[in-house]
Amino acid sequence: MRISKIGVVGCGSVAQGIAQNVADSKLEVILLDEEEGWLQKARAGIELSLDYEISRWGLTPGDKKSILKRIGLTTDIQKLHSVQILIEAKGRNLDEKIGIFKKIEPVCAESTVFMTNVTTISVTEIQKKLKQSDRLIGLHFILPVHKSIIVELIKGAQTSEQVVHTTKLVMETLGKRCIEVSEYPGFVVSRIILPMINTAAQVLMEGLASAEDIDDAIHLGYNLTVGPLEMADQIGIDVVLEYLDSIFKDLGDPSYRPCPLIRKMVREGKLGQKAGAGFFTYDASMRRVRN
Repeated sequence: MRISKIGVVGCGSVAQGIAQNVADSKLEVILLDEEEGWLQKARAGIELSLDYEISRWGLTPGDKKSILKRIGLTTDIQKLHSVQILIEAKGRNLDEKIGIFKKIEPVCAESTVFMTNVTTISVTEIQKKLKQSDRLIGLHFILPVHKSIIVELIKGAQTSEQVVHTTKLVMETLGKRCIEVSEYPGFVVSRIILPMINTAAQVLMEGLASAEDIDDAIHLGYNLTVGPLEMADQIGIDVVLEYLDSIFKDLGDPSYRPCPLIRKMVREGKLGQKAGAGFFTYDASMRRVRN
């Protein structure tokens, strides 16, 4: 299959990162969502990300122009008929994802490979509602998507080997290495990272150290790109809570019982970068404000 155009459903940080990654790999991408305002906000987010790369000499203004030219925005689902790959990065739960694919499946060509960004949702359960269940595969992109070289690949019970092969080729084109994992709550990355975030929040709540010092201890002490609390802000505190609740429900492991501070922050609207405040404070460009 010759891949020239990829469809991405959604406008959030993961969808934006995927669209940027695809366009930067010199492929066309169609970003679909229900509201024009959401699409324009997503484009603005991608522009901010590109401007940041320019400021770090990672891209040129010419590169930015070329990347943006390869990103199309649409609210018309019929535009997805021409894509060879469809990546869904919008549904927050099983029912939402099933609803999205039920709308998309009649529109896309029978040869279109379906990919869904999942963290705790079963690919097999989504497949049960598709007419062509073998063409769906799960992916777990890691934020920031355009910088992370790892993506988790999750086969559903019906996923064909041809779809697995195609997915690996597409991810290689995007500069990513696939880690094949079994379909199990949280997979690999979230199973390991979430307890660290949860424990860091607990340590902060107990007053052992400041948020900045906790993050520096882990970030600098273990040579990580960011600390666990800033990582939670990047993911979204509400999303972290949702993932912890889901895995705790499935496994019953107390490591995933959400720290009360995380629940409190969600109630107060302190959701991280996207809200301008979480464990840390962020400016309009979603860059951390340091004291």
